[in-house]
Amino acid sequence: MKYNFFTVSIPILLLVIASFYLTSKFIEPSSKKEITIATGSIDGEYYQTALKYKEILEKQKVKVNILTSNGSMENIQLLNDKKADIAFIQNGIDELKEQTHIKAIASIYYEPLWIFYKNDTYKMDYLIQLISKKISIGKEKSGTEDLALKILNDNGINKKNSQLLYNSTQEAKDLLIKGEIDAMFIVSSPNSNVIKELLENPDISLFSFKRAKAYSRKYSFLEATPIYEGTIDLYKNLPSQDINLLSTTANLIVRNGFSDELTRLILKEIKKVHNKKELFEAANQFPNIDNLTIEINEDAQRYFTYGDTWLEKIFPYWIASNIDRLKILLIPLITLMIPLSKGFFPLYRWSIRSKIYKWYEEIHKIDLEAEDAKNEELKKYLEKIIALKKEIKAETKVPLSYMGEYYDLIMHLELIISKINMKLASN
Repeated sequence: MKYNFFTVSIPILLLVIASFYLTSKFIEPSSKKEITIATGSIDGEYYQTALKYKEILEKQKVKVNILTSNGSMENIQLLNDKKADIAFIQNGIDELKEQTHIKAIASIYYEPLWIFYKNDTYKMDYLIQLISKKISIGKEKSGTEDLALKILNDNGINKKNSQLLYNSTQEAKDLLIKGEIDAMFIVSSPNSNVIKELLENPDISLFSFKRAKAYSRKYSFLEATPIYEGTIDLYKNLPSQDINLLSTTANLIVRNGFSDELTRLILKEIKKVHNKKELFEAANQFPNIDNLTIEINEDAQRYFTYGDTWLEKIFPYWIASNIDRLKILLIPLITLMIPLSKGFFPLYRWSIRSKIYKWYEEIHKIDLEAEDAKNEELKKYLEKIIALKKEIKAETKVPLSYMGEYYDLIMHLELIISKINMKLASN
């Protein structure tokens, strides 16, 4: 019986092992827990945000490398060259529309466009007043340059009728204060020290977009964002009047082939950085995938649509991720469960009955040998069958539903005992 059991169970076990082995070949290996983020200048908001990401992601055992750059345009190139996995860019960059292998995963905060100009006892109401002026539009290949050129071109201002200069934020600020340029464009957080310094300077004015809503209608990535008197600093009353600003958003982009697992982990963790209420942002407004001008990464789209999986809600992220990767193993399990479920009950009945039927071979042997035995041999067989009966009662444990077969066995033992006793009495 034991031999029969193994002849059935061993092939089934080998089939299960082979199925799991073959299926495991289709499971993607766990992603490398290391990313490189392209930011901007070391004194910029992108770099400071990357430092926050580094802190929270390294708690999740992900190594984070940070690359500085001149800004959005250079970050795109770093992704193209595979020197970075993920990058900060300013929403609305035209060049990104042609980059089919780069996709967005989130907008993370508003980036207001500030235009400061030299206050020469006049107020600037329209940007057309900057024609023929010296204007700093940010560093080359930066998001500030890209947005500034769009806005200036809309107002008929270009290199032919004005002097457009490519300065860093710090350089432009110093030149503006000295009076060596007339205006500067800067895309930055209101927390920037440069913004505060320029707002405090009585010789510098902040341009207010009278037609902010018109710009936001023309460009889907721009929003009219008013900043009210005293918002930056109530004590110093900065700004000194209500100002209409235009804001784009800071976006995170990744190159094709970037890990699905790391994409979900990044989105899960950066919520801790960006979901708070800020000057321009409402609580839980960011991160989001609203108004993105390039294609959205599929995993990011799925994450923002459905949120954390039920596994991620129960287990730490990497455990949940590994379990999710192994879900493909359900295929052989389900495939095998259908035929195995049909054979389970017959196999169960067979295994229970085998506990009873295994004794019949020995009982039959004693019965045959006792047929021709004489007195002394009969007594030995009688002792043997009685001992066997005790052994069977001690070892054979079966469910109540199989007690009929059990008592049939005991009855057969009693029958043989009676036959031997009758032979002994007749001799």
